[in-house]
Amino acid sequence: MATDMTSFAGREFSKIAFVLIPRFNMMTLMTTIEPMRIANYLSPQSLFEWTYLSFEGEEISANNGMRVRCETPHNDSKFDIVFVVGSWGCERYVSPSVINWIRRQERKGSVICAFELGVYVLAQAGLLSGRLATTHWSCMAGFAEQFPMIDLREQLFTIDRNLITCAGGTTGIDLMLHLIATCHNEQLASEVADQIMHHPVRKGDAVQRHTLGGTTDMIHPDVAAAVKIIEDNVSSPLSVPEVAQEIGLSQRQLERYFKRYMGCSVVQFSQLMRLQYARVLLTTTRLSIREVSVASGFNSMSHFSHAFLKCFGKKPSQYRQAWPDNETAPTWRGTVYSLVEASRLNAQRKAQVIK
Repeated sequence: MATDMTSFAGREFSKIAFVLIPRFNMMTLMTTIEPMRIANYLSPQSLFEWTYLSFEGEEISANNGMRVRCETPHNDSKFDIVFVVGSWGCERYVSPSVINWIRRQERKGSVICAFELGVYVLAQAGLLSGRLATTHWSCMAGFAEQFPMIDLREQLFTIDRNLITCAGGTTGIDLMLHLIATCHNEQLASEVADQIMHHPVRKGDAVQRHTLGGTTDMIHPDVAAAVKIIEDNVSSPLSVPEVAQEIGLSQRQLERYFKRYMGCSVVQFSQLMRLQYARVLLTTTRLSIREVSVASGFNSMSHFSHAFLKCFGKKPSQYRQAWPDNETAPTWRGTVYSLVEASRLNAQRKAQVIK
């Protein structure tokens, strides 16, 4: 199974290393550390010890600006488990030193775990070919395009022998609680969960998202079904009548539902999904802009470029980095919320003009 930890039963993971990639996600780091810290607090003896490692200098900045002091990895070191923590920019991060060190740890018998976009480091090291893996849902399209030989799953975490991948964010809590339960006991894991008030503990194969396309679970089921169809056909988008027919509605009824529950038309929503997909391909692959345009279901390059600029405030050629080096903080425009909010403000302006 993708999330079976039984092979870790009775195995100690007391000596742990966190390899921090610049602009890593601090939330992911904290949700992984805290269950271990609390397990040490609750247990009669200390169970875990960890260290922060980096090949990039003594201090590494997270994507929220906080800095962590790190040690330099040594080739003769051996850890029970190595966590590779990476986020923004990791899709283009290439470090032979990091890759070679991780390969050595894997050969020595260490369990290797990658969080979020840190999965790119494991893929570049050649450790994931033919293996199960996951990453953050928003980056899966680009990762799958670049590494088609990896069995990618959209779930919280995967385990394939000595390799673990985790989607990041709060999923670190679930992963560590499962690890504590397997390597120590269920009672300790339950008490740790109580301390951090994390209930229920999710299994590894649980879904990452509860809002497909950015929509809430409060919308009409026919709208949710239409969103799923639109997402599944990003590369070859269906017409509005085809989507309506798939779910057994008239086109007029579907359009009315979208206006009521989404605040936009079916066409507007479909285009946003395709633009979001295009953005991921631009930032995570080497596909040309024309190839990205076609892969995202746009028949016209000019239409694609115009729509992209309007949605994200940048031309496709300016969006090769999700978080450019010269920007102090990341931004992620072009969400469903921003589309609906723009529609609401536009309606307000029109109403004021009429008055």
